[in-house]
Amino acid sequence: MAASIIGLLKPWTPRVVLVRWNRYNPYYLEPEIRKEVYNIPETELTAEEKEQRELKALRPIKAATNGMTSSVFSDPVLSKFVNMMMKGGDKVLAKSIMTQTMENIKRKQVEKYHKAPEEKREEIECNPYAIFHQALDNCKPVIGLASIQKGGKFYQVPIPLTDNRRRFLAMKWIITECRENKHRRTHLYEKLSQELLAASVKEGNVIKKKHELHKMAEANRAYAHYRWW
Repeated sequence: MAASIIGLLKPWTPRVVLVRWNRYNPYYLEPEIRKEVYNIPETELTAEEKEQRELKALRPIKAATNGMTSSVFSDPVLSKFVNMMMKGGDKVLAKSIMTQTMENIKRKQVEKYHKAPEEKREEIECNPYAIFHQALDNCKPVIGLASIQKGGKFYQVPIPLTDNRRRFLAMKWIITECRENKHRRTHLYEKLSQELLAASVKEGNVIKKKHELHKMAEANRAYAHYRWW
């Protein structure tokens, strides 16, 4: 009797299941924001791509989210950096600081370009976006430390980092360095441009912090086997 009552109540009893609700059912297709996809002639498409294009003409497509854009000036890494730099939800201020930073880098590099002799001008990078990405790549650590408990003690164990974690640490170090170690009369965009220019040539405090992390991981390499035990 009890089993039959449980069987009747089972469809209505709440379950602890993680469900992510979506306003679109599976019949809707994902949006395609890349313009170059629509410019490919049909003669160059594969059979699968032709089928996908025909489906898009018949089935409804989901609305693109706010973060998706087809602009050629869109940079996901730069947008992530702006979001990390933002405080109190003031994204307009964060974007304006980033724009001023890029302008400051451009001015400094163009001034350096005109002052340099002819044979050294080709070595000077004047594109601020290329300098930003180069600085970010130089600041990414290769290996990190994780606190693992063994026998009642905590050990700092060196572990390899994922690409997202490496990028997060590089951005966090740059922003923290510019906020905490700048003169109170120095604007944030000035300090940020100085750090990015220094990091692009593998100099500055952020690069030192990365090397210190690598040295600590090298010193604790004896505990590396604790990752699996």
